[in-house]
Amino acid sequence: MRPERVREFVEFVSGRLPRLHRTAYLLCGDKHLAEDIVQSAVTTLFVQWKRNTVMENADGYLHRILVRRYLDERRRKWFGVLLGDRLPDTPAGPQAAVEERDALMAALRTLPNKQRAAIVLRYYDDLSVEQAAEALQCSPSTVKSQCSRGLAILREVLQTEVRVPS
Repeated sequence: MRPERVREFVEFVSGRLPRLHRTAYLLCGDKHLAEDIVQSAVTTLFVQWKRNTVMENADGYLHRILVRRYLDERRRKWFGVLLGDRLPDTPAGPQAAVEERDALMAALRTLPNKQRAAIVLRYYDDLSVEQAAEALQCSPSTVKSQCSRGLAILREVLQTEVRVPS
């Protein structure tokens, strides 16, 4: 590939990496798996970048790749297999922020994969219904219904956690 095309690709991806990492993390809930998903998505985009001189909607295409990688990863039989007898220790930041993040991540894990993907794309990545539909390769009405059902579940799960007496 010509050096100017490589430079164009690097500039495109560099500006989007933090958002891609955040999206992948919110989808899968695991920092290391999120990094793998982002790397796979960026690699796929690079291969396509070489083939196409102009991409009309590179952002939408990249989000579609990212969501597809996440869904593919969830379908693998070994997903969720713990290779040790306990989870590794993770460092914690300020306690309130950790508790809120943990509660949200736990609530997101209760959602089916497509509902989780729709909510993350719509409300965390701030994509329009049409952009989320393109990334998920479904109709806009499907995105709306998945978000509606997912938000109802999240409200129920998060309200239940708040009502628990201490």
